[in-house]
Amino acid sequence: MNFQELNYVLCIAKHQNLTKAAQELYISQPTLTKHLQKLEREMNGKLFVRSTNTYTATYLGRRYLEYARKVLAVNQDWEKELKDLTSFSEGELNIAFPLMRSSCMVPQIMSVFHDQYPGVRVNLREETYAIQERLLLDDQLDFAIFNEAKPHPKLEYETLLKEEVLLVMPAGHPLASRGVQTSGKKYPWMDLRLLDNEPFILHFPEQTTGQIALELFERYGIDPPVPIRTRNTVTCVKLCQMGLGLCFIPENYIKNMDLREQPLCFSVGDAGTFSTLTIAYRKGAYLPVYARDFIKIAREKL
Repeated sequence: MNFQELNYVLCIAKHQNLTKAAQELYISQPTLTKHLQKLEREMNGKLFVRSTNTYTATYLGRRYLEYARKVLAVNQDWEKELKDLTSFSEGELNIAFPLMRSSCMVPQIMSVFHDQYPGVRVNLREETYAIQERLLLDDQLDFAIFNEAKPHPKLEYETLLKEEVLLVMPAGHPLASRGVQTSGKKYPWMDLRLLDNEPFILHFPEQTTGQIALELFERYGIDPPVPIRTRNTVTCVKLCQMGLGLCFIPENYIKNMDLREQPLCFSVGDAGTFSTLTIAYRKGAYLPVYARDFIKIAREKL
Protein backbone atom coordinates (compact mmCIF):
# COMPACT_ATOMS: atom_id res chain seq x y z
CA MET A 1 0.00 0.00 0.00
CA ASN A 2 1.21 3.50 -0.81
CA PHE A 3 -0.63 6.77 -0.54
CA GLN A 4 -0.85 7.21 -4.31
CA GLU A 5 -2.53 3.81 -4.72
CA LEU A 6 -4.91 4.53 -1.85
CA ASN A 7 -6.02 7.81 -3.40
CA TYR A 8 -6.38 6.24 -6.84
CA VAL A 9 -8.67 3.47 -5.58
CA LEU A 10 -10.70 5.85 -3.41
CA CYS A 11 -11.21 8.16 -6.37
CA ILE A 12 -12.39 5.30 -8.60
CA ALA A 13 -14.84 4.22 -5.89
CA LYS A 14 -16.07 7.80 -5.51
CA HIS A 15 -16.89 8.28 -9.20
CA GLN A 16 -17.44 4.61 -10.16
CA ASN A 17 -15.93 5.67 -13.46
CA LEU A 18 -12.30 5.61 -14.63
CA THR A 19 -12.57 8.64 -16.90
CA LYS A 20 -14.00 10.90 -14.19
CA ALA A 21 -11.53 9.57 -11.62
CA ALA A 22 -8.60 10.18 -13.95
CA GLN A 23 -9.78 13.74 -14.59
CA GLU A 24 -9.90 14.48 -10.86
CA LEU A 25 -6.47 12.91 -10.34
CA TYR A 26 -4.97 14.83 -13.32
CA ILE A 27 -3.67 11.67 -14.97
CA SER A 28 -4.68 9.88 -18.16
CA GLN A 29 -7.24 7.10 -18.12
CA PRO A 30 -4.75 4.52 -19.52
CA THR A 31 -2.30 5.40 -16.72
CA LEU A 32 -5.02 4.92 -14.08
CA THR A 33 -6.06 1.62 -15.70
CA LYS A 34 -2.44 0.36 -15.54
CA HIS A 35 -2.19 1.28 -11.84
CA LEU A 36 -5.44 -0.53 -11.07
CA GLN A 37 -4.44 -3.64 -13.05
CA LYS A 38 -1.02 -3.72 -11.38
CA LEU A 39 -2.57 -3.44 -7.92
CA GLU A 40 -5.11 -6.18 -8.66
CA ARG A 41 -2.28 -8.49 -9.89
CA GLU A 42 -0.34 -7.87 -6.68
CA MET A 43 -3.42 -8.63 -4.59
CA ASN A 44 -4.41 -11.61 -6.75
CA GLY A 45 -8.00 -10.41 -6.86
CA LYS A 46 -10.40 -7.90 -8.37
CA LEU A 47 -11.09 -4.64 -6.54
CA PHE A 48 -13.88 -3.62 -8.92
CA VAL A 49 -16.29 -5.29 -11.30
CA ARG A 50 -17.14 -3.40 -14.48
CA SER A 51 -20.61 -3.08 -15.98
CA THR A 52 -20.55 -0.87 -19.09
CA ASN A 53 -18.63 2.17 -17.74
CA THR A 54 -19.56 1.70 -14.08
CA TYR A 55 -16.99 0.30 -11.62
CA THR A 56 -18.47 -1.28 -8.49
CA ALA A 57 -16.28 -2.40 -5.60
CA THR A 58 -16.08 -6.13 -4.92
CA TYR A 59 -15.97 -7.48 -1.36
CA LEU A 60 -12.15 -7.36 -1.58
CA GLY A 61 -12.44 -3.82 -2.91
CA ARG A 62 -14.74 -2.72 -0.09
CA ARG A 63 -12.33 -4.10 2.51
CA TYR A 64 -9.42 -2.34 0.78
CA LEU A 65 -11.36 0.93 0.77
CA GLU A 66 -12.11 0.60 4.47
CA TYR A 67 -8.42 0.23 5.33
CA ALA A 68 -7.44 2.92 2.80
CA ARG A 69 -9.62 5.47 4.60
CA LYS A 70 -8.11 4.49 7.96
CA VAL A 71 -4.53 4.76 6.66
CA LEU A 72 -5.14 8.17 5.08
CA ALA A 73 -6.88 9.44 8.22
CA VAL A 74 -3.90 8.41 10.38
CA ASN A 75 -1.54 10.09 7.92
CA GLN A 76 -3.62 13.30 7.98
CA ASP A 77 -3.51 13.30 11.78
CA TRP A 78 0.26 12.84 11.75
CA GLU A 79 0.75 15.69 9.28
CA LYS A 80 -1.36 17.98 11.46
CA GLU A 81 0.52 17.02 14.61
CA LEU A 82 3.88 17.39 12.89
CA LYS A 83 2.92 20.87 11.73
CA ASP A 84 1.75 21.59 15.27
CA LEU A 85 5.09 20.49 16.71
CA THR A 86 7.18 22.53 14.30
CA SER A 87 5.19 25.70 13.72
CA PHE A 88 1.92 27.40 14.64
CA SER A 89 2.25 29.96 11.86
CA GLU A 90 0.71 27.95 9.03
CA GLY A 91 -2.09 25.46 8.61
CA GLU A 92 -5.54 24.82 7.21
CA LEU A 93 -9.01 24.37 8.68
CA ASN A 94 -11.97 22.86 6.87
CA ILE A 95 -15.21 23.71 8.64
CA ALA A 96 -18.87 23.20 7.74
CA PHE A 97 -21.71 25.33 9.08
CA PRO A 98 -25.46 24.77 8.89
CA LEU A 99 -27.13 26.42 5.92
CA MET A 100 -27.63 30.13 6.59
CA ARG A 101 -25.65 30.06 9.86
CA SER A 102 -22.24 31.26 8.71
CA SER A 103 -23.41 34.81 7.95
CA CYS A 104 -24.20 35.48 11.61
CA MET A 105 -21.39 33.40 13.13
CA VAL A 106 -18.27 33.61 10.99
CA PRO A 107 -17.60 37.39 11.12
CA GLN A 108 -17.47 37.41 14.93
CA ILE A 109 -15.23 34.35 15.13
CA MET A 110 -12.88 35.13 12.23
CA SER A 111 -12.11 38.67 13.37
CA VAL A 112 -10.45 37.19 16.47
CA PHE A 113 -9.10 33.96 14.96
CA HIS A 114 -7.38 35.66 12.01
CA ASP A 115 -5.57 38.04 14.37
CA GLN A 116 -4.15 35.05 16.27
CA TYR A 117 -3.43 32.82 13.27
CA PRO A 118 -3.02 34.94 10.11
CA GLY A 119 -1.20 32.10 8.35
CA VAL A 120 -3.98 29.52 8.80
CA ARG A 121 -6.19 29.18 5.74
CA VAL A 122 -9.86 28.58 6.63
CA ASN A 123 -12.18 26.86 4.15
CA LEU A 124 -15.84 27.37 5.05
CA ARG A 125 -18.69 25.25 3.73
CA GLU A 126 -22.42 25.68 4.19
CA GLU A 127 -24.08 22.28 3.99
CA THR A 128 -27.11 20.35 5.13
CA TYR A 129 -26.78 18.12 8.19
CA ALA A 130 -26.46 14.89 6.19
CA ILE A 131 -23.71 16.28 3.94
CA GLN A 132 -21.82 17.73 6.91
CA GLU A 133 -21.83 14.37 8.68
CA ARG A 134 -20.71 12.47 5.58
CA LEU A 135 -17.85 14.91 4.94
CA LEU A 136 -16.72 14.53 8.55
CA LEU A 137 -16.74 10.75 8.38
CA ASP A 138 -14.84 10.87 5.06
CA ASP A 139 -12.14 13.06 6.69
CA GLN A 140 -12.86 16.01 4.40
CA LEU A 141 -13.60 18.30 7.35
CA ASP A 142 -11.82 19.09 10.60
CA PHE A 143 -15.11 19.75 12.29
CA ALA A 144 -18.71 20.73 11.61
CA ILE A 145 -21.22 22.84 13.47
CA PHE A 146 -24.73 21.42 13.77
CA ASN A 147 -27.96 23.07 14.87
CA GLU A 148 -29.05 19.87 16.60
CA ALA A 149 -26.81 16.83 16.69
CA LYS A 150 -27.91 13.24 16.26
CA PRO A 151 -25.00 11.36 17.89
CA HIS A 152 -22.91 9.15 15.61
CA PRO A 153 -20.61 6.56 17.26
CA LYS A 154 -17.57 7.71 15.24
CA LEU A 155 -17.89 11.40 16.18
CA GLU A 156 -17.18 13.50 19.28
CA TYR A 157 -19.48 16.40 20.21
CA GLU A 158 -19.12 19.61 22.21
CA THR A 159 -21.84 22.15 22.95
CA LEU A 160 -21.06 25.61 21.61
CA LEU A 161 -24.20 27.50 22.46
CA LYS A 162 -27.71 27.06 23.80
CA GLU A 163 -29.77 29.89 22.33
CA GLU A 164 -33.36 30.94 22.61
CA VAL A 165 -35.69 30.65 19.63
CA LEU A 166 -37.80 33.82 19.57
CA LEU A 167 -41.17 34.76 18.15
CA VAL A 168 -40.69 37.80 15.89
CA MET A 169 -43.38 40.40 15.16
CA PRO A 170 -43.22 43.59 13.10
CA ALA A 171 -43.19 46.83 15.06
CA GLY A 172 -46.71 48.06 15.74
CA HIS A 173 -48.38 44.64 15.54
CA PRO A 174 -51.76 44.82 17.36
CA LEU A 175 -50.98 41.78 19.53
CA ALA A 176 -47.60 43.04 20.69
CA SER A 177 -49.16 44.50 23.83
CA ARG A 178 -50.22 41.00 24.91
CA GLY A 179 -46.64 40.08 25.70
CA VAL A 180 -46.09 39.53 29.42
CA GLN A 181 -42.93 40.92 31.00
CA THR A 182 -41.59 38.40 33.52
CA SER A 183 -38.99 39.03 36.18
CA GLY A 184 -35.55 37.79 35.17
CA LYS A 185 -36.53 37.25 31.53
CA LYS A 186 -34.89 39.17 28.71
CA TYR A 187 -37.94 39.11 26.43
CA PRO A 188 -41.67 39.40 27.19
CA TRP A 189 -43.54 36.10 27.00
CA MET A 190 -46.26 35.52 24.41
CA ASP A 191 -49.04 32.94 24.72
CA LEU A 192 -49.10 31.24 21.32
CA ARG A 193 -52.80 30.44 21.69
CA LEU A 194 -53.46 34.11 20.96
CA LEU A 195 -51.93 33.69 17.50
CA ASP A 196 -54.09 30.89 16.08
CA ASN A 197 -55.36 33.07 13.22
CA GLU A 198 -52.12 34.95 12.55
CA PRO A 199 -50.16 34.05 9.37
CA PHE A 200 -46.64 32.66 9.89
CA ILE A 201 -43.56 32.64 7.69
CA LEU A 202 -41.77 29.40 8.53
CA HIS A 203 -38.62 27.51 7.66
CA PHE A 204 -39.16 24.11 6.06
CA PRO A 205 -39.90 21.21 8.45
CA GLU A 206 -36.50 19.55 7.88
CA GLN A 207 -34.80 22.68 9.21
CA THR A 208 -34.36 22.92 12.97
CA THR A 209 -36.38 26.12 13.44
CA GLY A 210 -39.10 24.82 11.12
CA GLN A 211 -39.41 21.66 13.19
CA ILE A 212 -39.48 23.65 16.44
CA ALA A 213 -42.34 25.80 15.08
CA LEU A 214 -44.45 22.74 14.24
CA GLU A 215 -43.82 21.25 17.70
CA LEU A 216 -44.89 24.51 19.35
CA PHE A 217 -48.10 24.65 17.28
CA GLU A 218 -48.94 21.08 18.27
CA ARG A 219 -48.17 21.69 21.95
CA TYR A 220 -50.42 24.75 22.09
CA GLY A 221 -53.16 23.22 19.95
CA ILE A 222 -53.09 25.85 17.21
CA ASP A 223 -53.07 25.61 13.42
CA PRO A 224 -52.23 29.06 12.05
CA PRO A 225 -52.02 29.73 8.29
CA VAL A 226 -48.53 29.42 6.74
CA PRO A 227 -48.65 31.31 3.42
CA ILE A 228 -44.83 31.40 2.99
CA ARG A 229 -41.97 28.98 3.69
CA THR A 230 -38.31 29.75 3.07
CA ARG A 231 -34.91 28.35 4.01
CA ASN A 232 -33.50 31.85 4.37
CA THR A 233 -33.66 33.38 7.85
CA VAL A 234 -33.00 36.94 6.67
CA THR A 235 -35.91 36.58 4.24
CA CYS A 236 -38.13 35.43 7.12
CA VAL A 237 -37.37 38.55 9.14
CA LYS A 238 -37.70 40.99 6.25
CA LEU A 239 -41.05 39.54 5.16
CA CYS A 240 -42.16 39.71 8.78
CA GLN A 241 -41.22 43.40 8.92
CA MET A 242 -43.35 43.96 5.80
CA GLY A 243 -46.33 42.63 7.73
CA LEU A 244 -46.70 39.38 5.79
CA GLY A 245 -46.58 37.15 8.86
CA LEU A 246 -44.86 36.26 12.12
CA CYS A 247 -41.78 34.03 12.34
CA PHE A 248 -39.48 32.15 14.71
CA ILE A 249 -35.79 33.06 14.71
CA PRO A 250 -32.81 31.97 16.88
CA GLU A 251 -31.64 34.89 19.02
CA ASN A 252 -28.14 34.95 17.55
CA TYR A 253 -29.53 35.88 14.13
CA ILE A 254 -31.42 38.86 15.52
CA LYS A 255 -28.31 40.08 17.34
CA ASN A 256 -26.21 40.00 14.17
CA MET A 257 -28.61 41.16 11.48
CA ASP A 258 -28.08 44.65 10.08
CA LEU A 259 -31.67 45.88 10.20
CA ARG A 260 -32.84 49.47 9.88
CA GLU A 261 -35.63 48.78 12.34
CA GLN A 262 -35.47 46.09 15.01
CA PRO A 263 -38.49 43.77 15.10
CA LEU A 264 -40.32 42.89 18.31
CA CYS A 265 -39.13 39.68 19.95
CA PHE A 266 -40.93 37.42 22.43
CA SER A 267 -40.17 34.29 24.40
CA VAL A 268 -42.48 31.34 23.70
CA GLY A 269 -43.08 28.00 25.34
CA ASP A 270 -43.65 27.37 29.02
CA ALA A 271 -40.02 28.02 30.02
CA GLY A 272 -38.75 29.48 26.76
CA THR A 273 -37.80 27.54 23.64
CA PHE A 274 -34.17 26.73 22.90
CA SER A 275 -31.97 25.13 20.26
CA THR A 276 -28.42 23.89 20.70
CA LEU A 277 -25.38 24.57 18.51
CA THR A 278 -22.96 21.66 18.62
CA ILE A 279 -19.50 21.21 17.16
CA ALA A 280 -18.48 17.73 16.05
CA TYR A 281 -15.20 16.13 14.94
CA ARG A 282 -13.98 12.65 14.18
CA LYS A 283 -13.49 10.55 17.31
CA GLY A 284 -9.80 10.18 18.08
CA ALA A 285 -8.79 12.76 15.45
CA TYR A 286 -5.84 15.02 16.22
CA LEU A 287 -6.90 18.67 16.43
CA PRO A 288 -4.04 21.18 16.02
CA VAL A 289 -3.69 23.98 18.53
CA TYR A 290 -5.26 26.46 16.11
CA ALA A 291 -8.27 24.15 15.63
CA ARG A 292 -8.84 23.89 19.38
CA ASP A 293 -8.47 27.67 19.63
CA PHE A 294 -11.07 28.12 16.88
CA ILE A 295 -13.53 26.11 18.99
CA LYS A 296 -12.61 28.14 22.08
CA ILE A 297 -13.09 31.45 20.24
CA ALA A 298 -16.41 30.26 18.78
CA ARG A 299 -17.68 29.35 22.25
CA GLU A 300 -16.60 32.69 23.70
CA LYS A 301 -17.91 34.89 20.89
CA LEU A 302 -21.25 33.11 20.57
